[in-house]
Amino acid sequence: MMRMAFRAQTVIVDVAIAALAFICAYLLSPSAVPDLGFDGQASLNIIQLAAIYAAYAAIFTTLFRGELSPWRYASIPDALVIARIAALTAGLFLLTVWIVDRASTLPRSALAMGAVFHVTGCLGLRVFRRAIHEHALVKVAPLRSSAGPQAPPLLLIGPPALADTYLRDAARAYDRRYTPVGIIGIDMRDVGQQVRGVCIIESLDRLEEALDDLRRWNRYPRAVLFLDEPSQMKGLNPDHLGRFRADGVRMLRLPSIVELRHHEGAALMPLRDVSVEELLAREPIQLDRAPVAALIRDRRVLITGAGGSIGSELARQAAGFGCAHLTLMDSSEAALFTIDRELAETYPDLSRAAVLCDVRHAGRLQGHFKVQAPDLVFHAAALKHVSMVERHPCEGVLTNVIGTWNVAEAARLCGAAQMVLISTDKAVDPTNVMGATKRLAEAVIQAQQTNGAKTRFAAVRFGNVLASAGSVVPIFKSQIERGGPVTLTHPDMTRFFMTIPEAAQLVMHATAASAEDQDARARLFLLEMGQPVRIMDLARQMIALSGRTLGQDIEIKITGLRPGEKLNETLLDDNEHATPCAPKVMQVVSNSAVRITPGHLQTLEALAEQADSEGVRTALFDLVGQIRGQRPGGAPKLKVVAGGGQG
Repeated sequence: MMRMAFRAQTVIVDVAIAALAFICAYLLSPSAVPDLGFDGQASLNIIQLAAIYAAYAAIFTTLFRGELSPWRYASIPDALVIARIAALTAGLFLLTVWIVDRASTLPRSALAMGAVFHVTGCLGLRVFRRAIHEHALVKVAPLRSSAGPQAPPLLLIGPPALADTYLRDAARAYDRRYTPVGIIGIDMRDVGQQVRGVCIIESLDRLEEALDDLRRWNRYPRAVLFLDEPSQMKGLNPDHLGRFRADGVRMLRLPSIVELRHHEGAALMPLRDVSVEELLAREPIQLDRAPVAALIRDRRVLITGAGGSIGSELARQAAGFGCAHLTLMDSSEAALFTIDRELAETYPDLSRAAVLCDVRHAGRLQGHFKVQAPDLVFHAAALKHVSMVERHPCEGVLTNVIGTWNVAEAARLCGAAQMVLISTDKAVDPTNVMGATKRLAEAVIQAQQTNGAKTRFAAVRFGNVLASAGSVVPIFKSQIERGGPVTLTHPDMTRFFMTIPEAAQLVMHATAASAEDQDARARLFLLEMGQPVRIMDLARQMIALSGRTLGQDIEIKITGLRPGEKLNETLLDDNEHATPCAPKVMQVVSNSAVRITPGHLQTLEALAEQADSEGVRTALFDLVGQIRGQRPGGAPKLKVVAGGGQG
């Protein structure tokens, strides 16, 4: 009822404006002879003419009222609708009075002026209402005068429509952080136009010229706001971004929808700095959250390696999805303390436990699993650095292989519903110890499932994770900050990249997909990661972003491939193929007939405990070769020790 009353009220006001507009136009017409209709003549007088005009205005305003926005949100489409109403009203009005008395008392200029006054009155009232709603009448003048030189100049880069949104929000929130000095548009045809008083000074393909002009005008920006994803703007390259960094210009982005969920109580969206990761090759992948939410909510979750890059993100997402209890397990005291404190501050009501335990210790691990009683286990604990594991193969085997068996056994014995292993693309045709241990860990998961366990087992294989501890991006950042050189092992090296949230999403999604599948076999999943990135191109990008010039300020040094390092990574082995199982997610199917037994692992563990590095290396690659369907190639065969499973 209130909505109908409000709609009727606005129609009445519009009709009154139309009638008043016609009367004003009639009286202002040079040929008008005011006639109030009291002389008894049959011709239409001013009151009758105004009534007819108002009646048609009422009809068309009622018909088109649904297309009009509330006055406080009036915009250009509303002006077009009002113009259409005025034109139709004037046309039918003229036809009516022509039929009645051949329009003998209607000055011709009054009809044209009446339509103009009609549009001006209706639209002017709406603009005035919107100005009140956005506090433009009391805030625009003070904002510009008081900010003046104190507020740092801001350059907007992106589509004019997004610039309009930002400027409207800034005005509404009375934001004094920056003074917009211009807009760099996307289309050359927009140059010269204005958006809320801010001029579109150039298009993106002429950004250098625009910056030179701003410097001459003493309006060079102290900050740049990208209104769209920088990686999606054609014409924007790392050299431009490097110039901003070199000039001390702060680069800002509007937040993503995910970030806005955690921002409340402010009318203006918070700005954030542009990160290097946003400028890499592809769009971040967003997977369907619904099945993951259904899986995690009200379940008990345990994460090994919870203090690491992937483990900590898994912990955040599990907490965000509303798990019943979260167990954080790690062998690093500092890393475990950090993630536990973060979750305590972010989710103070979350039931959680921080467990300091090494996955190598089977007995203690099983004791903790029994106490925590997890429904879902995410196994992210691992030694992951290729060069370090290459120098310490025994440690790599004990953590990545034996540790995986220990976690799988503990999950099975405590009755967990599911366990998911975090693997890597280095497990494909491995040429280094780290990759071989992860390939063997995948085989361990498959062996657990074939033992008839009720626990569902799965593994997730993905590429390099951006910004994770020890990955190439933070290494390059550190080298650039020190002045170089940036070290690269080979100019043609390529790698697959994914972000930390993408990696955590894939793990969660794989768990949900495994839970829904009726097939009891262990499953291995991949994320579609696009094309591999050339590391040389990545290094050049990051040097440009730092504001330095390659070859002058900083150098790239080629050091040569390290032992066990591959030039290019692949996602599938020769005896594997992938089939789509969900959007952006594939399932890997292996043709290997070899299954890992507890005896294999006891033999391998015994060699590792004896610190027999060469023996471990030989036995490891021999076993991986058998899994891949290859001949041992002279490597000594592993002895199968009869007896119980790995403790």
